[in-house]
Amino acid sequence: MASYHCQVKTVKRSAGRSATASVAYRTASRIACEREGRVHDYTRKAGVEAVLIVLPEDAPEWARDRERLWNAAEAAERRGNSVVAREWELALPHELDRAGRCELVEAFAGRLVERYGVAVDAAIHAPHREGDQRNWHAHVMATTRELGPEGLGAKTRVLDVAKTGGPEIALMREAWAGLQNAALERAERERALEAGSLDRVDHRSLEAQRAAAMGRGDALGAEALERAPEVKLGPAANAMERQAMREAEAEGRDYEPITERGAQVHAARTARERLAELQREVRERLELARETYAEAREEGLGPVSAGLAALRAAAEQDRERAREREAGPQDVRERLRAILGRQAEREAEQGPDRELGRSAERAARPEHERDRAPDDGRSLTERLRAALDGARSAPPGRELRTEAEERAAEQERRREMERERSLGRELDDGLEL
Repeated sequence: MASYHCQVKTVKRSAGRSATASVAYRTASRIACEREGRVHDYTRKAGVEAVLIVLPEDAPEWARDRERLWNAAEAAERRGNSVVAREWELALPHELDRAGRCELVEAFAGRLVERYGVAVDAAIHAPHREGDQRNWHAHVMATTRELGPEGLGAKTRVLDVAKTGGPEIALMREAWAGLQNAALERAERERALEAGSLDRVDHRSLEAQRAAAMGRGDALGAEALERAPEVKLGPAANAMERQAMREAEAEGRDYEPITERGAQVHAARTARERLAELQREVRERLELARETYAEAREEGLGPVSAGLAALRAAAEQDRERAREREAGPQDVRERLRAILGRQAEREAEQGPDRELGRSAERAARPEHERDRAPDDGRSLTERLRAALDGARSAPPGRELRTEAEERAAEQERRREMERERSLGRELDDGLEL
């Protein structure tokens, strides 16, 4: 599941904050605050990709001036504990390009303007150069008063009162999830990607997502959501963990968390990645079994035989993964040599009967199979030698077969096993590629 983040904060005078300073920092601009008599200049701040102001249709033209807008927001409040601005902090999908990010943030700002009649000033920030490079995010600053032709007017009490504020925020969180998913869908169409290839987001709690997954019979999806929410590191712990990552990378060792919260986050992310990997393997195994069953049925096998072929294909895939995890990437040539040696010993034991067996094998093939895969007269050993020679002559980086070649080889292996079975013989595991 893609990352979802939509958090609402307030800018309060009681906390020593001002709307002019907050907006100047987030938009990397210069604002002279008339109330404070100070100049907030952050024009040298890096990492601000784009800024935009979205206003109601009947807003006065002066409101497009950032400095005038936020000085007006400060002047409209008289109390020392007033809330002078509201901030919506958003995580942006890293799969989007610059235009996609700007369009998405502008769409959310438009929703705020349409629903509450406020003025919105948004800034899109790039990931920190030392942090996660997928961390595109936006700070959407909104006035706490409606903006009309005469300027700032009534307070947006619907967001200030506890009884209505919670439901309103939940509604906007849902709207933000919908806008993100629509943007991801557009990105798939523009890049001609397969539908659903980009992860979607969900604004609901993990518990609600698990219940929904179980309701539609998705046990695997529900299991993936069986985890505690990730703890928040905070600025101090986050800086310490980033420093530890840099040191580990410089020293060529694995990163180890140095704070308690960092260890909790690292363990949760590692477990989530492993679970996602297991789920992917299960989906691939099921897909392979379905394809194998369908192909076996097309070749004329009965339901039981086709089911057994599907189970064998899935089991072989599991064994292959286990071998890769134990020994790492293997040289195809070494595997071919080992198989070639075992097959040569087998053919030597068969002696003169080998050629008779090959003739009987060719005669036993179904006619449609002979047409699709004609026999070139070579024995299995000869074909293995040819494969070995091909692996030797393959250029660097081409020793591993493509997915299509692997599928074709798997189909040939199943046909070979079926032909052997028709002659009353069975291949041992050592002959399986």
